Amino acid sequence: MEREIVRVVRGRHVTDGAGVNICRVIGIPGADYVDPFLMLDDFRNDDPDGYIAGFPPHPHRGFETVTYMLKGRMRHRDSAGNQGLLEGGSVQWMTAGRGILHSEMPEQTDGAMWGFQLWLNLPQRDQMAPPGYQDIPAAQITEFTQDGVAVRLVAGNLFGHWGPAQTFYPVVMADFALPAGGSLGVPLPKGDTVIAFCFEGTLSVGDRTLVDGDLAIAGREGVLHLTGGQTGGRALVLSAQPLGEPIARHGPFVLATEQELRQAFLDYQMGILAPNQSAFLASGGRG
Repeated sequence: MEREIVRVVRGRHVTDGAGVNICRVIGIPGADYVDPFLMLDDFRNDDPDGYIAGFPPHPHRGFETVTYMLKGRMRHRDSAGNQGLLEGGSVQWMTAGRGILHSEMPEQTDGAMWGFQLWLNLPQRDQMAPPGYQDIPAAQITEFTQDGVAVRLVAGNLFGHWGPAQTFYPVVMADFALPAGGSLGVPLPKGDTVIAFCFEGTLSVGDRTLVDGDLAIAGREGVLHLTGGQTGGRALVLSAQPLGEPIARHGPFVLATEQELRQAFLDYQMGILAPNQSAFLASGGRG
């Protein structure tokens, strides 16, 4: 059985951070919240003016951010003392939990920068978990070829392989590079929310053709069928069980109730959202 494609969403260009140009794919009308995926951004630019300002220190509570770099260099620092350099092919998986401040700043002044940031919701029981950080270099991403299709597996289990990311609940995150006419059926758990984002070339997902910048949202049963277009295509595929819980979200915070949301803003204003909050802000995110 093949997974039906429920709808296709076209990403929208917006600015975020200190003026970084991005294409937002989830978090827009038609795909505001694809449970449990809160946001998906594609940030790519060959012009340093479009990315050099980066994402200065800002807070989060209640969910996870996942950054997957394709090109360029971005330095992550946070109020828990973690830091890492994201380079092409690497992943940074940050659990905001009960509260963290972080910055993501380019470590380049020319050349191309390209990557994705995903916001992944946490179950209500885990939203106040201790903050966490996973720095996953490109060499640690699980890579294999299946039926002529190159796969980079960041999280979850596919075709007997496991991705390196540790998650609070089962999540599949994989990058598929399909040659022209290449085809692959991807078995994903029944009941999962499944999305596929085409970010290079063209490809078919089920009976729908996607071009660069299109997101396909699939049904809850069956095999996800991918086929490369005339020049091939590349897709980021995400799969996870929907949480089915209420959410309250505004700006950098995602929680379960409006009261929790108000408390997050109050804690930030009082300087107690995260340990070392004041020192981190005073340092400009540099320590």
